[in-house]
Amino acid sequence: MTALQNLLSVFGNVTNLEWKQVVMWCIGALLIWLAVKKDMEPSLLLPMGFGAILVNLPLSGAITQIYEGGEPEVGVIDLLFNSGIANELFPLLLFIGIGAMIDFEPLLCNPKLMLFGAAAQFGIFFTLSLATLLGFDLRDAASVAIIGAADGPTSIFVANYFGSKYLGAIIVAAYSYMALVPIVQPPVIRLITTKKERRIRMEYTGAKVSKTTKILFPVVVTIITGIVAPRSVALVGFLMFGNLIRECGVLNSLSETAQKVLANLITLLLGITVASKMTAEAFLAPETLMILALGLVAFVFDTVGGVLFAKLINLFSKKKINPMIGATGISAFPMSARVIHKMGLEEDPQNFLLMHAVGSNVSGQIASVIAGGLILNMIH
Repeated sequence: MTALQNLLSVFGNVTNLEWKQVVMWCIGALLIWLAVKKDMEPSLLLPMGFGAILVNLPLSGAITQIYEGGEPEVGVIDLLFNSGIANELFPLLLFIGIGAMIDFEPLLCNPKLMLFGAAAQFGIFFTLSLATLLGFDLRDAASVAIIGAADGPTSIFVANYFGSKYLGAIIVAAYSYMALVPIVQPPVIRLITTKKERRIRMEYTGAKVSKTTKILFPVVVTIITGIVAPRSVALVGFLMFGNLIRECGVLNSLSETAQKVLANLITLLLGITVASKMTAEAFLAPETLMILALGLVAFVFDTVGGVLFAKLINLFSKKKINPMIGATGISAFPMSARVIHKMGLEEDPQNFLLMHAVGSNVSGQIASVIAGGLILNMIH
C-alpha cells in the first residue's frame, strides 16, 4: 500500500507541472550552456541556470511553498535569499573581494581618467527616463537602469533595495551583458569613431605611485563619497576596504583570501540564491523582454557616453586621447579594458592602450557604485 501511495504521489507531482516551468528549465539549461560552452561568466551563470531549474520543480521544497493546505514551508533557497540578499549582505561581501582584486595604480598615474568613469554612466540615467516613459514604476525603472552600470553586485543591491519584482530578470540581464562586452562594444565604438581616431597613440609614463598614496586613496574616496552620495557608502566602503587590505602590505594572506576564497564562495551562493526570483510566474512576463532590451540600451549608451566625452575633450586638448578609452568607463573590469586594447592593436600593431584602458576601467568600477548611490539618494 505504501509503495502504491508513493507511485500515486509521483504522478500527482507530474500533474502539478506547468508548461511555463518547462520553459524555465530550458532557460536554465541555456544559461548552463553559455557558462560551459561559451565560458560566459561561468561562476555565476552556471549556478543561476541550475537554480532556475531547481526553483521550477513543482513542490520541490527549494522555495517556500504550501503543501496540502498546510502552513507555508520555507525553502532553502528562500532562506539563503533572506539571509544574504534581502539584507544586502552577499553583494557587500563580494565587493570586499572585488576591491582586493583591483590595482588602482594606472588610475592614480593619470587621475583625469576618472572623468571617463563618470561620463560612461550616462546610459543609466538615460534608461531611467526611458523606462519611466514606457510605464515602469519609478523604483522598477531605477532598478532596470542600473543594469547600465555593468556591475552585477550594484545591480543586485539597488534592485533589492527598491524591492523590484523584476530582480531575477535584472540580474540575468546585468551579468549577461557583462559577458557580452566583446560582442556589444566593438560595433558601437566603430560606429561613432573614425579610423584616424581609433589609431591615436597615447604614451604611458609608467610613473610609480607611492605606497602612502595607495593606502590613502581608498580612505579618501570613501570619505568624499560619503559626503557626496551618503547612500553609496556601504557599497563604496566595502569596495575600498577590500582595496585597503590589498595595498596596506601587512595583510597579504587576508588579501589573497578575499580575492579567491571569499569572492568565489559568495559568487557561488549569489548565483544559486538569486534563482529564487526566477520562478516561472515572476520571470515569464512581457516586462522581462522589455528589461532585457532596456538593459542593452543602458549598456550601449554608457559606451556612447564615454566615447563622445573623450571626443569632446579632444576638441580642447593638445594631447589627444584615443576616444575608445572612454568606452572603458563602464564597470566591466577588466574585460572592457582588454577589448579596447585589442581593438587598438587591430588598428595599429604599435598602439598599446592597455594601461590607459585599465585606469579608465577601474574608475568605472568606482563611478558605477557612486551612480548606484546617487540613484538611491534621488528616489526614496
